[in-house]
Amino acid sequence: MLLHVIARGKIGRSPEAELVDRYAKRLSWGFKVTELPDRGGTVPAAATSPFRTAVLDERGEQLTSTAFATVLGRWRDDGVREARFLIGAADGHDTALREKADLLLAFGNATWPHMLARAMLAEQLWRATSILAGHPYHREG
Repeated sequence: MLLHVIARGKIGRSPEAELVDRYAKRLSWGFKVTELPDRGGTVPAAATSPFRTAVLDERGEQLTSTAFATVLGRWRDDGVREARFLIGAADGHDTALREKADLLLAFGNATWPHMLARAMLAEQLWRATSILAGHPYHREG
C-alpha cells in the first residue's frame, strides 16, 4: 500500500525535512509526499484505487501507535492501494474535507506547526509499519 502524504506548504531544507527523509528511508512500504501551496491548489486525484483518506486535524482521534497500526493493517488487508494523509496549513482543513475523511487523526490536544506534524506523521507511519511487521523495537505503555 502506498502511504501518500499531501501537505500544504514547502518544507524546503529544514530540520523537519531531514526527519521526514530519515523515516521515509526506513519505510518498507511505498511512500510519497505531494506538496501544495499554503492556499489554493487542489488535492491530486488518487493514483490508485481503492484509497482511504486520513485528515490530520486537532479535533481528530488520538490513536496510540498500536491502534494506528491496526487501522493501516485493516486498510491494507481490505485491499486499499493508497492511504492518503492530508496536512493543512495554519488554518487547517475545511469542514467538507473533514466530513469526507475516512479518519480524522490528531497528535494530541496541542496545535502543532504543520512542518513538525509532517515529521511526526512520517515517524508514526514508520512505527506503524514496523509494528505490523512484528519488529521488536516498538514499546507502548
